[in-house]
Amino acid sequence: MKKVNVCILASCALALTACGGMQKMADMAKQVQFDVTPRVLEMHGDSVEVEVKFTFPAKYFIADATLEVTPVLKYEGGEKAFASKTVQGEKVQANNDVCSFANGGTFTAKGKISFEEAMRASELVVNAKGTMKDKSIEIPFGKQADGVMSTALLLKKEAMTIGAADKFVRITNDSKNATLFFVINKADIQSKELKKDEIAELKKFISEVAANERMEVKGIEISAFASPDGEESLNDKLAANRMKNSDSFFKKELKKSKVNADASVFKTTSLAEDWDGFKTLMQESDIQDKELILRVLSMYSDPVVREKEIKNISAAYEEIADKILPQLRRSTLSVNIAVIGHSDEEIKELVAANSEDLTVEELLYAATLTEDNAEKLSIYQKAAAKFPEDWRTNNNVGHISYKMGNYADAKAAFEKAKEADASNVVVLNNLGACAYAEGDEAAAKEFYAAAAGAGDEVSYNQAVIATKKGDYETALNLYQSSKLNTFNWALCKYLNYFNTKNADVFDATLGILNKIEDQSDAKIAYLKAILGARKQDRDLLFNNLKVAVEKDASLGAYAAKDIEFAQYAQEEEFKNIAK
Repeated sequence: MKKVNVCILASCALALTACGGMQKMADMAKQVQFDVTPRVLEMHGDSVEVEVKFTFPAKYFIADATLEVTPVLKYEGGEKAFASKTVQGEKVQANNDVCSFANGGTFTAKGKISFEEAMRASELVVNAKGTMKDKSIEIPFGKQADGVMSTALLLKKEAMTIGAADKFVRITNDSKNATLFFVINKADIQSKELKKDEIAELKKFISEVAANERMEVKGIEISAFASPDGEESLNDKLAANRMKNSDSFFKKELKKSKVNADASVFKTTSLAEDWDGFKTLMQESDIQDKELILRVLSMYSDPVVREKEIKNISAAYEEIADKILPQLRRSTLSVNIAVIGHSDEEIKELVAANSEDLTVEELLYAATLTEDNAEKLSIYQKAAAKFPEDWRTNNNVGHISYKMGNYADAKAAFEKAKEADASNVVVLNNLGACAYAEGDEAAAKEFYAAAAGAGDEVSYNQAVIATKKGDYETALNLYQSSKLNTFNWALCKYLNYFNTKNADVFDATLGILNKIEDQSDAKIAYLKAILGARKQDRDLLFNNLKVAVEKDASLGAYAAKDIEFAQYAQEEEFKNIAK
């Protein structure tokens, strides 16, 4: 009986010792030091990371004790625990980090949890479960940090699609030419020359110009030439007479067609010996010894010497006289006109009344004449119905549909554009934007990779994905490559402070924000307000927060829970705005 009592007493003594030792550790909890990084928890990518260093003082950690230390994020409606760190005393037989009773020690708990919206207003506490023998005790070390700074939520998640440009030119140029050939040493125009098809085409062209008020004569050129054989004085007179006769003929034809051309548009020239024409024809010919003849042209500039040396090449000269020289005895007639297209007002009227009369370029251009996306979409749909083979029409239907938030319609249109041009990089970028809108980032990245060269929007779209994942360095390089001053670039520049801890990023972020052309977005003002809080610039903070809330009232309540403004949260000026 006494033996049993001794055992019971021994067990009680051990239990009391265990409980007493752990209680002592609980009682000394305030002596444990904590260092939390970051001091205010931050959301990056889709998660929250924390590193908690804790230091136990000397003569704190009981040799037979084990502590499981757990950082916990508490928020309204729930809590989430980070990974625990287990530390054991010197007499514990386990495989954990050991803390000395005599000297204490420093240990680190690291962890990551997925972010939830409710965590925007939260606090980090550290709890511990102490175990000694078969007894345990809870040791609450209490609050160690605030959380969660969630400025990354401001990211604009929309990708950029690319619209295809029109090639509309209101005034285009056109021309028609004809050539009259002459008999050697003659300047009169042969009747057979006037019956050629190209003369008939020239006359028809002149008549069309006269009948069309949208065609305007800009230049009439008449040039006459003589072949470089015979005396130069004779050739000079011959070329002048050919020019005179050609000019007379052409002016009669203009008069018949009732083309009233101002004298200033006429340009007449004559060339006694057309050596340049001779050289060109020789280069294009298969005449024997042509290289030798071309060498003569390069060696001598005097026309008399040239003619003499070429005639000395008797084997070739007969062929030259037969094939080359007759083509140089000519005059050329040329009419240059400006074709004046529809005015903006005319195009608008035609779109509304009968788009069938418009070309694809005019339809694509017509859509640029309005700022209303619904109207743009209607015009592009008309263009796509009439010109489905042109990838730009359906691409632009998709581009506007995407802007309007109709992602399914946009994707369908882009798929049609891809049918017209399967490898078009603009269309591939736009399909990537649709994949991103559907939440398929892997597919989006593949499309963007295939869309290299489509435009700066591709780099921007890749940067948005990197920003969303918290890969700020990669994102910043891509934003820089895109050269587009955007809210997301500014936001990413600011978020990278998490990595750099360089306060210069605040001014750099502000610089990007100020370069954004359209300042109407409430988020621009809101981020400027955050920068004001970071820089402790009250004017920058409050002036911009007011603007942000005026543009988007929901940002008032959002700011009230934004830990970026924690140091101003109790001020009346802040409370009057953030509500």
